[in-house]
Amino acid sequence: MPVEVSLQDIVDAMDLPNQEWQSFLDPESGEIITVTDDDRSSLEESEAELLPWQREHLPKVREALDSDRFLRLPDSFEIHEWSIMERFCHTIDGPSARDELLDAIHGSGAFRVFRSTLERLGLRDQWYSFRGAAFEEVARAWLRAHGIPFE
Repeated sequence: MPVEVSLQDIVDAMDLPNQEWQSFLDPESGEIITVTDDDRSSLEESEAELLPWQREHLPKVREALDSDRFLRLPDSFEIHEWSIMERFCHTIDGPSARDELLDAIHGSGAFRVFRSTLERLGLRDQWYSFRGAAFEEVARAWLRAHGIPFE
Protein backbone atom coordinates (compact mmCIF):
# COMPACT_ATOMS: atom_id res chain seq x y z
CA MET A 1 0.00 0.00 0.00
CA PRO A 2 1.37 3.44 -0.88
CA VAL A 3 2.46 5.72 1.94
CA GLU A 4 1.43 9.35 2.17
CA VAL A 5 3.97 11.58 0.42
CA SER A 6 4.68 15.28 0.60
CA LEU A 7 3.21 17.18 -2.35
CA GLN A 8 6.04 19.72 -2.05
CA ASP A 9 8.67 16.94 -2.23
CA ILE A 10 7.07 15.68 -5.45
CA VAL A 11 6.98 19.20 -6.92
CA ASP A 12 10.63 19.76 -5.98
CA ALA A 13 11.63 16.45 -7.58
CA MET A 14 9.77 17.36 -10.79
CA ASP A 15 11.52 20.73 -11.04
CA LEU A 16 14.86 19.46 -12.31
CA PRO A 17 17.56 21.73 -13.73
CA ASN A 18 18.42 19.29 -16.52
CA GLN A 19 15.99 17.67 -18.99
CA GLU A 20 18.07 14.48 -19.05
CA TRP A 21 17.59 13.89 -15.33
CA GLN A 22 14.67 11.83 -14.02
CA SER A 23 13.04 11.46 -10.63
CA PHE A 24 11.34 8.30 -9.40
CA LEU A 25 9.03 7.62 -6.45
CA ASP A 26 8.97 4.42 -4.45
CA PRO A 27 5.26 4.38 -3.50
CA GLU A 28 5.90 1.82 -0.74
CA SER A 29 8.41 3.96 1.16
CA GLY A 30 7.75 7.45 -0.21
CA GLU A 31 11.43 7.77 -1.13
CA ILE A 32 12.29 9.87 -4.17
CA ILE A 33 15.37 9.05 -6.21
CA THR A 34 16.69 11.53 -8.77
CA VAL A 35 18.89 10.02 -11.45
CA THR A 36 21.46 12.35 -13.00
CA ASP A 37 23.76 11.97 -15.99
CA ASP A 38 26.65 11.34 -13.60
CA ASP A 39 24.65 8.58 -11.90
CA ARG A 40 24.06 6.84 -15.23
CA SER A 41 27.76 7.06 -16.11
CA SER A 42 28.79 5.82 -12.68
CA LEU A 43 26.60 2.73 -13.07
CA GLU A 44 29.05 1.56 -15.75
CA GLU A 45 32.16 2.01 -13.56
CA SER A 46 33.71 -0.72 -11.48
CA GLU A 47 33.08 -0.76 -7.74
CA ALA A 48 36.73 0.18 -7.09
CA GLU A 49 36.37 3.41 -9.09
CA LEU A 50 33.40 4.63 -7.08
CA LEU A 51 33.47 7.08 -4.19
CA PRO A 52 31.97 5.90 -0.88
CA TRP A 53 28.79 7.98 -1.29
CA GLN A 54 28.34 6.54 -4.81
CA ARG A 55 28.56 2.98 -3.47
CA GLU A 56 25.65 3.83 -1.18
CA HIS A 57 23.59 5.82 -3.69
CA LEU A 58 23.99 3.83 -6.91
CA PRO A 59 22.15 0.67 -5.81
CA LYS A 60 19.08 2.86 -5.24
CA VAL A 61 19.56 4.45 -8.68
CA ARG A 62 19.86 1.03 -10.31
CA GLU A 63 16.74 -0.18 -8.51
CA ALA A 64 14.79 2.94 -9.56
CA LEU A 65 15.76 2.39 -13.19
CA ASP A 66 15.23 -1.38 -13.24
CA SER A 67 12.34 -1.98 -10.83
CA ASP A 68 8.67 -1.86 -11.72
CA ARG A 69 7.99 -0.71 -8.17
CA PHE A 70 9.40 2.79 -8.78
CA LEU A 71 7.21 5.28 -10.63
CA ARG A 72 8.80 7.89 -12.89
CA LEU A 73 7.61 11.37 -11.97
CA PRO A 74 6.35 13.69 -14.71
CA ASP A 75 9.21 15.12 -16.72
CA SER A 76 9.53 18.38 -18.66
CA PHE A 77 7.66 16.94 -21.65
CA GLU A 78 4.68 15.98 -19.49
CA ILE A 79 4.74 19.22 -17.52
CA HIS A 80 4.67 21.40 -20.67
CA GLU A 81 6.34 24.43 -19.13
CA TRP A 82 5.95 26.38 -22.37
CA SER A 83 2.19 25.94 -22.07
CA ILE A 84 2.37 27.16 -18.47
CA MET A 85 4.26 30.23 -19.68
CA GLU A 86 1.61 30.91 -22.30
CA ARG A 87 -1.23 30.58 -19.75
CA PHE A 88 0.63 32.96 -17.46
CA CYS A 89 0.92 35.53 -20.25
CA HIS A 90 -2.85 35.53 -20.63
CA THR A 91 -3.31 36.33 -16.92
CA ILE A 92 -1.49 39.65 -17.26
CA ASP A 93 -3.94 42.58 -17.25
CA GLY A 94 -1.99 45.19 -19.17
CA PRO A 95 -2.22 44.49 -22.92
CA SER A 96 1.24 45.92 -23.54
CA ALA A 97 2.93 43.67 -20.96
CA ARG A 98 0.83 40.69 -22.04
CA ASP A 99 1.83 41.19 -25.68
CA GLU A 100 5.51 41.57 -24.76
CA LEU A 101 5.42 38.31 -22.83
CA LEU A 102 3.56 36.49 -25.60
CA ASP A 103 6.16 37.72 -28.10
CA ALA A 104 8.94 36.59 -25.77
CA ILE A 105 7.81 32.95 -25.73
CA HIS A 106 8.04 32.58 -29.49
CA GLY A 107 11.23 32.08 -31.42
CA SER A 108 14.76 31.15 -30.54
CA GLY A 109 15.70 31.28 -26.85
CA ALA A 110 12.08 31.60 -25.73
CA PHE A 111 12.73 30.56 -22.13
CA ARG A 112 15.66 32.95 -21.74
CA VAL A 113 13.85 35.86 -23.43
CA PHE A 114 10.73 35.18 -21.34
CA ARG A 115 12.74 35.31 -18.11
CA SER A 116 14.48 38.55 -19.05
CA THR A 117 11.13 40.09 -20.05
CA LEU A 118 9.67 39.05 -16.69
CA GLU A 119 12.57 40.76 -14.92
CA ARG A 120 12.22 43.94 -16.95
CA LEU A 121 8.46 44.10 -16.31
CA GLY A 122 8.80 43.31 -12.60
CA LEU A 123 6.70 40.14 -12.92
CA ARG A 124 9.27 37.57 -11.77
CA ASP A 125 7.65 36.81 -8.39
CA GLN A 126 4.20 36.63 -9.96
CA TRP A 127 5.53 34.14 -12.55
CA TYR A 128 7.18 31.89 -9.99
CA SER A 129 4.01 31.82 -7.92
CA PHE A 130 1.94 30.92 -11.00
CA ARG A 131 4.51 28.33 -12.11
CA GLY A 132 4.62 26.76 -8.63
CA ALA A 133 0.83 26.41 -8.57
CA ALA A 134 0.89 24.83 -12.05
CA PHE A 135 3.57 22.32 -10.98
CA GLU A 136 1.50 21.50 -7.89
CA GLU A 137 -1.54 20.80 -10.06
CA VAL A 138 0.48 18.47 -12.30
CA ALA A 139 1.82 16.70 -9.19
CA ARG A 140 -1.67 16.36 -7.66
CA ALA A 141 -3.08 14.88 -10.86
CA TRP A 142 -0.15 12.46 -11.14
CA LEU A 143 -0.46 11.34 -7.51
CA ARG A 144 -4.23 10.85 -7.85
CA ALA A 145 -3.77 8.88 -11.08
CA HIS A 146 -1.41 6.52 -9.24
CA GLY A 147 -3.58 6.30 -6.10
CA ILE A 148 -0.88 7.79 -3.89
CA PRO A 149 -2.07 9.77 -0.87
CA PHE A 150 -0.36 13.10 -0.28
CA GLU A 151 -0.25 15.93 2.19
